[in-house]
Amino acid sequence: MKTRRLLILFALAVISISASGCGYNTLTTKRENVKAKWANVETQLQRRGDLLTNLAESAKMAGVQEQEVFGKIAEARSRLLNATNQAPQGEAGDKSPEQKQAVIDAANSFGGTIGRLLVLQEAYPDLKSNANFLKLQDEVAGTENRIATSRKDYNDATQDYNTTRASFPTVISAKMFGFREEPYFKADEAAKEVPKLDSESLRQNQNK
Repeated sequence: MKTRRLLILFALAVISISASGCGYNTLTTKRENVKAKWANVETQLQRRGDLLTNLAESAKMAGVQEQEVFGKIAEARSRLLNATNQAPQGEAGDKSPEQKQAVIDAANSFGGTIGRLLVLQEAYPDLKSNANFLKLQDEVAGTENRIATSRKDYNDATQDYNTTRASFPTVISAKMFGFREEPYFKADEAAKEVPKLDSESLRQNQNK
């Protein structure tokens, strides 16, 4: 009886070790894919930041005086850059889930400033004929499409990784080797709202 139990325990140990080894390799591959997709997201977010800053400067040169809007853009961009430029603290040289969530939150906050700036065209008609502003506006629109694509690719890779991570027997490897769940890039609901500017306050600022 003892021999039989030992054989069963030994067989279970071999199966667990084998499953853990295979799970480790699978999780490593899928995590590296998540890492690559995340790098693409950050690249596009930084490009957005550069373009929006140039767009704001173009608006200033055209005589737009809304310093509150420009201040919010600068503040949001600084928050985004601080989040994206943080040294990775996760496994395998990647950002930790907490760091990625900070970038996601900053990106959602920054995205809302785009609409605020573009809405100024209603208060400053000259912007509608400003070639530099219109060109940059088109580039921002293209970048938003790239961000949407990169975000979807990242979320697809994250879903694949998280699903594998939670499945048996790979979940054993995940717990043994510290593979953590990755966050999804979900857009802030507030960022979908159309920004509103008080036309009366705009006229007051122009008259100062």
